[in-house]
Amino acid sequence: MGFSGIRSVTSQRHRTITLAALALALAAAAALLLALPGSPHDEATRCRGLKVGSWAADDRTTGEFARYGDDGSRFDDWTGGDGTHSVRLPDGRTLWLFSDPFLGQVHPPPNPEGQPHSWRDNSAPGGALGGTPGAPAWLRNAAVVMSPSGRLERTLTGGTAAAPAPLFPNPPSAGQQQWRWPVEAVVEPRTSGSPGAPSEKSEKSGSVVRVLLWTRTAGAPPWLYGVPAATEVATLSLPDLRLEGIERISDQTRTADPARRVLYGTTAVRSGRWTYVFGGDDGRGATPARPSSHAYLARVPHGRLADPSAWRYWDGGRWQPDPDRAAPVLGDGGRRGVGSAFTVVRKYGTWVLLTMDAGGPHAAGLATITSYWACSPRGPWHGPSGGFEAPLPPDSAARREVAAYNPQAHPEFTSGGRLLLSYDVNWLGSDPSAAHANVNRNVSLYRPRFVRLRLEPAGEQRPAPAPAREP
Repeated sequence: MGFSGIRSVTSQRHRTITLAALALALAAAAALLLALPGSPHDEATRCRGLKVGSWAADDRTTGEFARYGDDGSRFDDWTGGDGTHSVRLPDGRTLWLFSDPFLGQVHPPPNPEGQPHSWRDNSAPGGALGGTPGAPAWLRNAAVVMSPSGRLERTLTGGTAAAPAPLFPNPPSAGQQQWRWPVEAVVEPRTSGSPGAPSEKSEKSGSVVRVLLWTRTAGAPPWLYGVPAATEVATLSLPDLRLEGIERISDQTRTADPARRVLYGTTAVRSGRWTYVFGGDDGRGATPARPSSHAYLARVPHGRLADPSAWRYWDGGRWQPDPDRAAPVLGDGGRRGVGSAFTVVRKYGTWVLLTMDAGGPHAAGLATITSYWACSPRGPWHGPSGGFEAPLPPDSAARREVAAYNPQAHPEFTSGGRLLLSYDVNWLGSDPSAAHANVNRNVSLYRPRFVRLRLEPAGEQRPAPAPAREP
């Protein structure tokens, strides 16, 4: 109601007082509105330092992967792998993505050495394209579908059941010298002009799955796990999860020093109209004197993850389209930094990064999970703080070279305020043949394990100031 309709039946002084009182009431109402729970102002002021306050092993989820991997009713299903990432699909299913998975038959204990472990028969010819039925086949990537009730049901690969191939095939003309590892995935609306020929089912659903891929090339030591080559995005249709196409986002081969190449997709977080995609370099693995790696940040409008022209990279001062000008948001090459893979979640106004304690003392980088926090994905990042030693599976070997790595959050499974976190384990000795022998001798040495953790305040702190609004 405007003031122009008020009749002049009062004095000017009374009118002035009335206007002043009304202005004061409006100001108070505005302040109250800003303080209401759930408002943007409230979310920003809730940015407080967070760390891992408590955690507990999630035997149920770890056990579900063991149950599925040990099931001998099929020979073309997943039995182990790493690079564990997940995405919740619109129909309630969950798609789990894996790098370097094994397929084949798993035998119950005892193993041939008399140890109490489930095992694979490594003596029968298998390989990347299968072989003797039940023999372990090893692929560069695959996916596993989980039902809405939490039961793993089927494995997705390329090729056929008799001759499985990677779900995301090697780049054309590269043969076995270049491969793709899937990392983070998101469900996006299918937008006009987005790459990937639309299928009838995808058009009906209106959504697709975008899977970020790390493309790597075979290399000599210290690049035993491949030289970083490119970041790509694959499109899977919904609900049938058919591969529609793969789009190259950032070609890093132009950067001469492989240790300075950045691959994006270790984790991604939706915030407003943006998808924030974190990446990292591999300098830690190539340079023993550099214990930790650097974290980088890109952002993409929601719905355009497969459009290279839509990506913008943070250069330390602004968002710009050239990936070669990106600057780290975290990492000094020493105590502060990340492992080769890490994960980021957002709780209220706080961003929390979980990583192996790459810059920690002794062998903490392959044993201890720690955290950083910030009020913006661009930082500044505070930490490391908190942390816990990731439990390893039981094993009977006299000399154990088992390590934990690649912590990944699965916020779609949050329950009772406890975040589900996975981490991978593997035999990481210097001899690759010994590693394969050991993860076949005891299949639990190459499967994800899960914990539930609670994020709690990192000491007594006042709310941090609201971060600057993203342009």
